[in-house]
Amino acid sequence: MTDSAPIRPEARAPRGFADRRGRDLMAERRIVEAVAPVYERWGFEPLETPAFEYADALGKFLPDADRPNAGVFALQDDDEQWMALRYDLTAPLARYAAENWETLPKPFRRYAFGPVWRNEKPGPGRFRQFVQCDADTVGSDRPEADAEIIAMAAEGLAAAGLEPGQAIVRVSSRQLVNGVLEAAGVSDPSQTLAVLRAVDKLDRLGLEGVRLLLGEGRLDESGDFTKGAGLSAPGAQAVLDFLAVGAEGGDDVLGALDAVVGATASGRAGLESLMRIQSALKAMGVGPDRAVIDPSIVRGLEYYTGAVFEAELTLPVTDDKGRPVRFGSIGGGGRYDDLVARFTGERVPATGFSFGVSRLAAALAASGRTASVARGPVVVIAFSEDDMAHYFAAAAELRAAGVPAEVYLGRAGMKAQMKYADRRDAPAVILLGGDEIAAGQVTIKDLDAGRAGAQGLSDNAAWKAERPGQVTVSRDQMAGLIRAILAAG
Repeated sequence: MTDSAPIRPEARAPRGFADRRGRDLMAERRIVEAVAPVYERWGFEPLETPAFEYADALGKFLPDADRPNAGVFALQDDDEQWMALRYDLTAPLARYAAENWETLPKPFRRYAFGPVWRNEKPGPGRFRQFVQCDADTVGSDRPEADAEIIAMAAEGLAAAGLEPGQAIVRVSSRQLVNGVLEAAGVSDPSQTLAVLRAVDKLDRLGLEGVRLLLGEGRLDESGDFTKGAGLSAPGAQAVLDFLAVGAEGGDDVLGALDAVVGATASGRAGLESLMRIQSALKAMGVGPDRAVIDPSIVRGLEYYTGAVFEAELTLPVTDDKGRPVRFGSIGGGGRYDDLVARFTGERVPATGFSFGVSRLAAALAASGRTASVARGPVVVIAFSEDDMAHYFAAAAELRAAGVPAEVYLGRAGMKAQMKYADRRDAPAVILLGGDEIAAGQVTIKDLDAGRAGAQGLSDNAAWKAERPGQVTVSRDQMAGLIRAILAAG
């Protein structure tokens, strides 16, 4: 009998899931820490719901009642009921509101953040698990509730690090879209979908490209043909006139829209709602650099019932090769008055805004407005087992002064410890040899200064004299000098 080698699993993360550490996690945490106080100042309370919901509560993602695993990750409990990981934070809110409606304050204002899961094909930048942050008002049908969500979203984006003019919330209405479809003579569901898909390509194809897709179709540069919506010439022109209002902008967007859709019942309802939203935004000090009416926004129209809004990064950004790219949407929302009714049978008005925390972090990085992220700890270098007490005392003094610090606890020499500190993104290291301990001093090596020097600043004599890479000071000066290094960045 021969011994066989043990079978060992391959260490690998599942497809579409990512391990993250350090700066990425801390950048996302900083965003939530910046946005949450904004939402609370507006009177929204935090709510946490379970990662799992019963599958029948999740609606459209469940085409197979026997094994509901399309779109979501589902499992069958020991009572034979199917549960699924939540795919967003809105469906759990609808379930919670329906379950607790009698005891909730009405309207109910809540915000939530946490991971969500999508059982979809992964790809570059497309993950099956990511973090969302939502804010919603349930129980108010007033357009002013939509305006409040829009204004709060704009303030939240500013708190996260985007200044006015660097992101804008574009606002439209499902009712406006219904009005233009009515004006264009569109009633067939498949034709409606074709029109909406054409409109959604406005940014990429322009008005002429949309015109082709509204008619017979379009041949792209590769030779592929996309079948059009088949509208008549007057019908297509009605849609194009509608879109042109958004492209032209101006102070009287609503007046221009009235000329296009004001003759329809849906159009008039949408215009009245947007007028009230616009008035409320003005009263709250939200100008056109932060929110504008834009009828080309057609996101989620099978889901939203009234106002629709989308937050877009407007700063020019480049990819890692310096090429200009359009970053696009960093969040969105709208009015959804039918979701709670799935549970109660009674329509309950609701409106909300959601953004992906990872996507917003990427937007901040792409725009050069990265949220501040805590540095790695100051590392106290270990020279001798006999002096460990001095090392721990120095680290404790730094922590008491509000500076993250650690004692190196591996078994390696000075060179390896310095490499370790660099990998931790430590701003500095503390050197406590026998001479320093005897004299009541510490030697501080400014790693940030070294990094700056490596980028070519070491030739600047004045800068080098002002910020030497290494200095020995008395022990009571240690924490103050480290704070100065942190402040200098």
